Amino acid sequence: MHALQISRQLTYISTGLAGLAAAGGLGWPDLYQDKALFKLAWLGNDIVTLAVVVPLLLLTLFFARQGSQRAQLLWMGLLGYMFYNYAFYLFGAAFNAFFLLYVALFSLSGYALILGLSALDVRGLGKQFRPETPRKWLSGYLLFISLPLGIFEITQCLGFVFTGNLPQAPSLIFALDLAIVVPNTALAAILLWKQHPWGYVLGAIMLVKAFTYGLVLTVTTTFIAFSGLSTGWDPLMPFYVFVMVGGLVGSLVLLKNLKPGLSKDLSRTQKQVVMNINTF
Repeated sequence: MHALQISRQLTYISTGLAGLAAAGGLGWPDLYQDKALFKLAWLGNDIVTLAVVVPLLLLTLFFARQGSQRAQLLWMGLLGYMFYNYAFYLFGAAFNAFFLLYVALFSLSGYALILGLSALDVRGLGKQFRPETPRKWLSGYLLFISLPLGIFEITQCLGFVFTGNLPQAPSLIFALDLAIVVPNTALAAILLWKQHPWGYVLGAIMLVKAFTYGLVLTVTTTFIAFSGLSTGWDPLMPFYVFVMVGGLVGSLVLLKNLKPGLSKDLSRTQKQVVMNINTF
């Protein structure tokens, strides 16, 4: 079985489990055992996952199965969201009845992403982006959202070393941001600027991640502001909106500049396309 087929099947399972986890989080009042503020964060996250990410995953799976390379890149980006998102649930949420579900979602989405990326014709994809693709603008956006975040969090970590003052945010946020988000976003910006084939792939993944998780932060911050648990709006709200809008626009612009075409596996003959679809 081809790596892309395995990735597709793992994604179907992950999508179903994500829908179950999000619906359960919204419909099961006593599922989350965290403090009220964190419960609102999980609920906002569940809404975005159920209303946006799960439907998008199903759509991208459908079109990727037809050979759409744009859909394949969007699919990989959504898997990146799933992997990052359920790391928070698995390692950050208080133990609850869905713990094993979070384990499965974190693992399956990670394996699906690795296998999916290994099956991409990265060099061929890089050649199919139009010369007029605004690489430098997209690179600038990715650097703009990654460098300040990295500097802000590293400064707080160093502040603890020298002053003993703990950062306000949980250490898990710093761990995932500094280990995954900041380096991958900065690397995507650099490779995209240099027109490296992996820059387009990694850039698409991080732009989709910026949109989806920017949306999560925007929705969650709005819930908290109107809940009465906070004295006002989070001062970082404009940044969250900027990340969300920039990620959405950047994703659309990048994918629009990818010339329509079939993936490497489906481009040999029309007969082979039909056979692959029928035997899935």
